[in-house]
Amino acid sequence: MDTDRPAVTSLPRRLAAVGVVVVPAGFLAVFFVYPVVTIIVEGLGSDGLRRLGELPGRASFRSVAWFTLWQAVVSTVLTILVALPGAHLLARRRFRGKALLRAATTVPFVLPTVVVGGAFLAVFERLGLDDGPMRLTRTVGAILLAHVFFNVAVVLRTVGTFWGDLDPRSGEQARVLGATPWQAFRWVTLPALRPAVAAAASIIFLFCFTSFGVVLVLGGPARATLETEVWRHAVSRGDLASATAVALVQLAAVVATVVATNRLQRRRTVTQRPVRRTSLPRAGIGLLAGNLCLLAVVLGLPVFVLLERSLRRSGAGGGWTVDHYAALADRVSLLPTSALGALGNSLLFAAVAAGLATIVGGLASLVVVHGRRCFARTLDLGMMLPLGASAVTLGFGMLLALDEPPLDLRSSRWLVPVAHALVGIPFVMRTVVPTLRSVDQRLREAAATLGASPARVRREVDGPLAMRALAVGAAFSVAVSLGEFGATSFLPRNPDRLTAPLALFRLLGVPGDALRGQAMALAVVLMALTAVAVLVIEGGRNRGGVKGDW
Repeated sequence: MDTDRPAVTSLPRRLAAVGVVVVPAGFLAVFFVYPVVTIIVEGLGSDGLRRLGELPGRASFRSVAWFTLWQAVVSTVLTILVALPGAHLLARRRFRGKALLRAATTVPFVLPTVVVGGAFLAVFERLGLDDGPMRLTRTVGAILLAHVFFNVAVVLRTVGTFWGDLDPRSGEQARVLGATPWQAFRWVTLPALRPAVAAAASIIFLFCFTSFGVVLVLGGPARATLETEVWRHAVSRGDLASATAVALVQLAAVVATVVATNRLQRRRTVTQRPVRRTSLPRAGIGLLAGNLCLLAVVLGLPVFVLLERSLRRSGAGGGWTVDHYAALADRVSLLPTSALGALGNSLLFAAVAAGLATIVGGLASLVVVHGRRCFARTLDLGMMLPLGASAVTLGFGMLLALDEPPLDLRSSRWLVPVAHALVGIPFVMRTVVPTLRSVDQRLREAAATLGASPARVRREVDGPLAMRALAVGAAFSVAVSLGEFGATSFLPRNPDRLTAPLALFRLLGVPGDALRGQAMALAVVLMALTAVAVLVIEGGRNRGGVKGDW
């Protein structure tokens, strides 16, 4: 009996180890790989290949593809130029309220895309630029500015963190030798920052290339990208064959961009970083005021106008009121339920999505950190794929794939939080994996020397840090779920599946001051909920021990 005991006692551990791998791998295979493969199979079928071959000959498709490309490039360049001074301020200067500024600049990154679209609609309406012969040019400008608004945080986080770790003595030596501040930056600092700038630019380009909600709200029928074309063919026109052909082109472009992004990220990771200087100089009044004014205009003005519009009384009388917020509980013919009911659906779906993302992402993180190398690398790459793939590809793939037994899930309301969880899992892993890897191995060895079993070592040493990291990842998942619009827009439009971003999109599409004011009020509520999630994220990190890019 004694000789059999080790095999018996190790069986539960083996089963648990298998389960840790199977659960995240199975979740990814069923809800991501299978839908994407379905798009590829449909697109490479006889009818799909015919539609695919017809695309280059269509002037409308060439125009859409060209606009998708150049607006992403211009948006990326503008974002880098606008955000670099702020990255320098956060990395190289100390000032009161630095942590608050960092948190405030992160909020736009996780705001719902429809909220941002509504904010810039409000700005252009307030400035009187929403009509007239130059409306198309202003529409393009609004799309570019909205992308800058979204992605400033990417530069501040990616480039700012890298910049803070650079040794400042090289630039100081150049200044001693007679170089001007601009010359020292151009010939010393900028070349050292190039890997981080390239990595940030590639991420921003991917986000702008796959932008959906912003282009759909601000572009309307006049301006379209590959993402919005897939939605219009599939949802508005019911032409699934054409939608599949465009989605296949979009998927190929996204894969190429993700490959380039990963290479640039590895270059940033392997670049040698000297030890950070412990004492930073205090920010001068001019530098601080200039950066704050720039960020206030770029990030604060749309938020302020959105809030002002939500409190402005409809009609010629003007004045201030909270009637638009009270009207959120009223049912309008445009929606199958009230805006407040849609918000309740979003909160419920966000809670379920956060739970799924935390469980699946936490298990996958354990495999990545403690599992065999082959499993770890494969699962790490696989779980990050939904972050690179567009939400439109994900939603359209689910629309095509999950409609037959035994996976006939399109009629299930719980498919919505599953789609949201797929987008949230990478954020959980980007927080948990670096945190677990940062645990000092000597602490584990000391606990083992004192007689702790491997399971107890993980529970007592890794457990507290892992729980804080999971809480931060869950908050990210909530923020992502509250604002998710692309994938959800493809799922059947039943009252119990109407989310707040979908309700907001419908309200923004109908003229009238009353409905527009209600849309702005709903946008403000969503923005406030997202800001609370960001504060939870920053608070969890500031308590110490939690790592990660975000």
